[in-house]
Amino acid sequence: MDQKLVNKLNNRVKEGTLRSLSFFDGYTDFFSNDYLGFSSEKGTSEVLKTGSSGSRLISGNSLGAIKSEQAIADFFNVESALMFNSGYDANVGFFSSVPQRGDLVLYDELIHASVRDGLRMSFAKFISFKHNDIEDLKTKLEKFNGVVYVAVEGLYSMDGDIAPLRNISDLCQKYGAYLVVDEAHSAGVFGRNGKGLTAAIGLEKEVFARLITFGKSYGSHGAAILGTGDLTQFLVNFSRAFIYTTALPEYVYKLNAERAISDSIGSRQQKLHDNLSFFRSNFFHEGLISEVNSPIQVLQIGDIEEVNKLSVCLQSNKIAVKPIFSPTVAKGKERLRLCFHASNTIDEIQYLIDTLGEVC
Repeated sequence: MDQKLVNKLNNRVKEGTLRSLSFFDGYTDFFSNDYLGFSSEKGTSEVLKTGSSGSRLISGNSLGAIKSEQAIADFFNVESALMFNSGYDANVGFFSSVPQRGDLVLYDELIHASVRDGLRMSFAKFISFKHNDIEDLKTKLEKFNGVVYVAVEGLYSMDGDIAPLRNISDLCQKYGAYLVVDEAHSAGVFGRNGKGLTAAIGLEKEVFARLITFGKSYGSHGAAILGTGDLTQFLVNFSRAFIYTTALPEYVYKLNAERAISDSIGSRQQKLHDNLSFFRSNFFHEGLISEVNSPIQVLQIGDIEEVNKLSVCLQSNKIAVKPIFSPTVAKGKERLRLCFHASNTIDEIQYLIDTLGEVC
């Protein structure tokens, strides 16, 4: 490789932040996004074909895909849903195509990388506002008179905190901005039957577009953009991330709809939140920065060496966790990210608490 590339890798090694692929066979899971414990279970959808053979606009469409998207739209109380191959693809596909030249996108400074990547491919202007800061968002909305999109997440995956969606929606209504909510980590976890934070506070009709992913709470793969029929039609015609990729196999579309509307969601949600309550009632540390009801519990340490030490200790005790370093989070805010699931037992959580207590 070119020496510049080698130097960048070597710098990661020196900092102790080099990323690598790992596999935790036989470990207790406190690191995955499988919040409701679906991923290890088999669905009931019949596997018709293992591949789709092409893009949705050529040979990859199917009756199963169409029916599944309608079922998902009906469940989430919107006109239309369009499935993409992943949440990353969906965000890139939306933000690279929907905001037009001369439009402005105001995005939370902690928004997911996929939104930023989509914006880099668009012709629109884009500016960040301070994380969950209503006043900063208001100040920026007041300065622009054209078409504005406001992009936020429901639940932020690296901090485990929740957006003030009601206040943000009120501002968007006041200034005529289009609100886009990424519910990748909050769908399934919050709201009646897992319909997400937007539904939990009755904002379905005020939000222009929502992103729902199926690779986290629903233990499958893919994502859907929820919105109006016109939005779906626009994405089908102009979203390159949708147009120019091979579609998911038909059984995946069917499995996604099956999981989203599953009768077991409510009981899984209750078990997850019981587990979170047990953890927060029995583990105390000044570095905990997450909402008490978030399935993502972040222990912010702020020192690379200490975070590495803590993660190695937990892993040596067969507890699967991953440290989070810059550039995923800001320098000086290095942390351990603990993910909880409906499938975790109280004994597993107690073992985690005991082990953390020995090294924190």
